[in-house]
Amino acid sequence: MKLLIFTDLDGTLLNQDDYRYEAAIPVLEELKTRQIPVVPVTSKTRQEVETLRQEIKLEDPFIVENGSAIFVPLDSQQFVLDRKNEWEGYHLELLGCTYAQVRAGLMGIGTFIEESLRGFGDLSEREIEQLTGLSSEGVKQAKAREFTEPFVIPDRISSDRLQQVVEDFGFRVVVGDRFSHLIGSGAGKGKAVQWLKQHYASNPQDRLITIGLGNSPNDLEMLKAVDIAIVVPGNKGVHPRLRGRGWQVAPATGSQGWASAIATQLSKSIDLFKFP
Repeated sequence: MKLLIFTDLDGTLLNQDDYRYEAAIPVLEELKTRQIPVVPVTSKTRQEVETLRQEIKLEDPFIVENGSAIFVPLDSQQFVLDRKNEWEGYHLELLGCTYAQVRAGLMGIGTFIEESLRGFGDLSEREIEQLTGLSSEGVKQAKAREFTEPFVIPDRISSDRLQQVVEDFGFRVVVGDRFSHLIGSGAGKGKAVQWLKQHYASNPQDRLITIGLGNSPNDLEMLKAVDIAIVVPGNKGVHPRLRGRGWQVAPATGSQGWASAIATQLSKSIDLFKFP
């Protein structure tokens, strides 16, 4: 039996307000000792995730920009890929579209609905810093979009109306905590999770158990795609759209809640969950 962990970052593995993760370090070290993969599944960019992976010493694949792309280290021994599309030292599995395509899509959608839709490409670094609380370097990494475009939906626009127009243009919109994200029609956290699950389950005799942790509506697809879904509450409790689904709820917010929830799962089986 093998365990595989998929996790959102902001508000889940990372604290929502200060992006800190120290409370999760002991559990992350235990997971590495047990050779249990931890796969980030996030709206963040590749550059942002690469920095975090170096800081907390993750070596597993990762999913970026709301399931638009999966990056697998070229030296990964966890599963064999039939083909390799090399990109910046990784195998890239592209589910979404390019940044140029999504930028053009956002401009076209804005023109069609006669509204100015401002994406990251339209915002200054100072504006993004004020909206997110990121450091100057963090803002630069957040602006390094490759597949999606975060934007702010004006209050006067109906979300249903925008959703329909976005679909007519051949894209999807994912609502997050701070921004909505325009993504390719083939992208999605759930689809990316399913792709990795299929590749990790290379030996049909080994049962693969998957855990997913998230805190907001843009984690719904991921949480539905795993065996054990865990919701990490925010400062005001569980997000309304994640309530009443029968999912486990972490006992605290952010990295502390993440660590406690994973520690509980590990305590249920000392030696069962381990990759060879």
